[in-house]
Amino acid sequence: MKKNVMKPNRNPRRVLKQVLMSGAAVALMAGAVSSAFALGIIDTKHNLSSANLSTQANSFSGTTEVCVFCHTPHGADNTAAVPLWNRSLGSKGAAYQTYDTLGTATLNGAVLPVGSVSIACLSCHDGTQAMNTMINQPGGGWGNTDAMTNGGWASSPNATDLAGTWTGTGQLNSDPTDVVWIGTDLRNDHPVGIEYCGGGLTGSAAAVTGTCANPDFVMPVTKAINGKQVFWVDTSAGTANKREKTDIMLYTRDFTSVGGTSAIEPSVECASCHDPHTAAQPTFLRVSNSASGVCLSCHVK
Repeated sequence: MKKNVMKPNRNPRRVLKQVLMSGAAVALMAGAVSSAFALGIIDTKHNLSSANLSTQANSFSGTTEVCVFCHTPHGADNTAAVPLWNRSLGSKGAAYQTYDTLGTATLNGAVLPVGSVSIACLSCHDGTQAMNTMINQPGGGWGNTDAMTNGGWASSPNATDLAGTWTGTGQLNSDPTDVVWIGTDLRNDHPVGIEYCGGGLTGSAAAVTGTCANPDFVMPVTKAINGKQVFWVDTSAGTANKREKTDIMLYTRDFTSVGGTSAIEPSVECASCHDPHTAAQPTFLRVSNSASGVCLSCHVK
């Protein structure tokens, strides 16, 4: 019996047509990938550069760079618990009034001074310094008065204002009525630096055995990454037991100094609910808050 064998297509025109069609498909795929990448930080209100995109609430004439308002590849503040932070934090954590000072009886988790990733967010959103204040300014210059010694700071990095002009309304250091100006009084905001689970975990925090001290909280998930324990709360937007940007992120902190149960515990911070790099949801929320989706990801109500 003769087998059916596919013969190569030797028609030059047909081959050319196939190549062109293949190229068109690649171009379409490349366009789709490009569009996917375009939905990042550049298309959010955190793009403060002079790109003048329609999504911008404010733009600054001093630079076309987007990331520099928060991050720098060199000379970052090494006291910051966030990657390569380009704004000096100093000892700002002690300057905030936190939710626990209200003395509410329903607050059953230990609270630390503002730190971790929250102090980085507040270095802009507390309104105490200009949004164009940075340690390492673009253009190859340090942009500050501190000298570099042996490849490291001689003292704490000194952030200064990058020259330029703001366009738009609601700059954080000029409009205290704007909703994004949180200020230093955090008593009317969701607690940050607070022990998750309503008082910690009753079992081993490192293994997340046991249960939440307060059953009104959803149990967190944990995993060891690079020898460090990380915690998160799965949301319906992602895959179970897989840490994703659409999960509620919890940040590992030591609560023993304030009556906490362990030196390795999950903490609620600003970036637990907000992802500053995407505008997929309003106000940078990690998941939709339709039907209180963010709140009910953690709270059993």
